[in-house]
Amino acid sequence: MQTSLIVRTIGWLWFAAAVLAGHFLLLQRLSPPAIQGILFGLTALLLAAYFRVQFLRTWIDALDLRALVAFHLTRFVGIYFLYLYNRGELPYGFAVPGGVGDIAVALFALVVIFAPFSAATRQRAISIWNVVGFIDILMVVLSAIRINVAEPSALRALTYLPLSLLPTFLVPLIIATHVVIFVQLSRSAAAQ
Repeated sequence: MQTSLIVRTIGWLWFAAAVLAGHFLLLQRLSPPAIQGILFGLTALLLAAYFRVQFLRTWIDALDLRALVAFHLTRFVGIYFLYLYNRGELPYGFAVPGGVGDIAVALFALVVIFAPFSAATRQRAISIWNVVGFIDILMVVLSAIRINVAEPSALRALTYLPLSLLPTFLVPLIIATHVVIFVQLSRSAAAQ
């Protein structure tokens, strides 16, 4: 119970800080490499906490894998990417592949969470989903880096709310949960 309260409190404080950073347009004051640095730094911090803080790892490992997969329903944000592309606010090379990929991963997550699979089939489905989802998020991040190098202003929509929450909150959690799921699946396979 205590660990849950600590994790939730830190999560809400982090979310509030990310919202404030977006509200005050702090990301617009940074160069694009700094924004990627924030994303990778937060991801590294999350993974370091998981691997080094025993009570946190124990709490996360006790969660049903479907709870970690359910977090990825946030990837329906891909619909918003497509909307912004239609309005000319995001470039095709980021919005369409990233949007379609995220929507597909979120739909696949719904299947993995709610389909009446046996335990073994669900584990295989989560494993396949995790590989697909991890590759998709890496491709989105690499696409953003490539576009930022070529034309930094093209992804300006990622520097203010609501999309500023992607590099400062959502994407680090998405990448970290994929890694955690890989770790838990490998432990489970080793135990069998």
